[in-house]
Amino acid sequence: MDRPLSVTAMRCRTSDRTPGGALGAESLALTLDQHARLVGTPEHRIANWDADLRDSRGCLLEAGGQVSDMLEAGRFPVLTASDCSICMTTLPTVLRHAPDARVLWLDAHGDSNTPETTPSGFLGGMCLAAACGHWDAGFGPPIDPDRVLCCGVRQIDPGERVPRQVRASEVVGELRGQQVYVHLDLDVLDPSVLPSQFPEPRGMSEAGLRTLLADVARECDVVGVEVTAFEAPADHAERARRTDQVASIVRALLP
Repeated sequence: MDRPLSVTAMRCRTSDRTPGGALGAESLALTLDQHARLVGTPEHRIANWDADLRDSRGCLLEAGGQVSDMLEAGRFPVLTASDCSICMTTLPTVLRHAPDARVLWLDAHGDSNTPETTPSGFLGGMCLAAACGHWDAGFGPPIDPDRVLCCGVRQIDPGERVPRQVRASEVVGELRGQQVYVHLDLDVLDPSVLPSQFPEPRGMSEAGLRTLLADVARECDVVGVEVTAFEAPADHAERARRTDQVASIVRALLP
């Protein structure tokens, strides 16, 4: 992997319900690259999925556009955002550029609800299902769910159709030698390691996640990564500490 990095923070509203998500995306991006591109203006509120889909459409389309521009330029995209909703445009974009690529979905949640199954009405909990064509979010052709490999998912709602799941120890065996785009929702970590908006117990350790990412970087052709759900604290010193912690994990994957 010798492609230069392009780091972009999506500060615009995806399905943000807290101020910490956009702040985390910005803080992480600037720590990874002091010249990172910052897109949009932060905004947060609690809204149902249909309102978020309408109001966030421009931001979500921009996320896919950013990834497309980076890949077309022969660069390694690193995209940070508050919520996983960006995957509705980023995953189809990646597979349009690299049709044989696989998606490694690292997340505590399956994010595979539909308008008929969602118990919360949260767009971020429906985005992978939309990307895989289980419901139409209006962003064009979906991806094949068989191209997605999930790891770390430990909360699945009734009715969710989550793509194939494997243990962390099985990931490299499944993906070795293949092109891989990594979706990293930081709530895949145990909440004792990193607090999150939607914490789920029995998550990965910091060392375990760092090792997994390093193994994927070594054994696969990683084409890019998106990092979501870093809830940055308001306190400046604590935010700096946690940002450095997250950046050290993400760097294990980077060229």
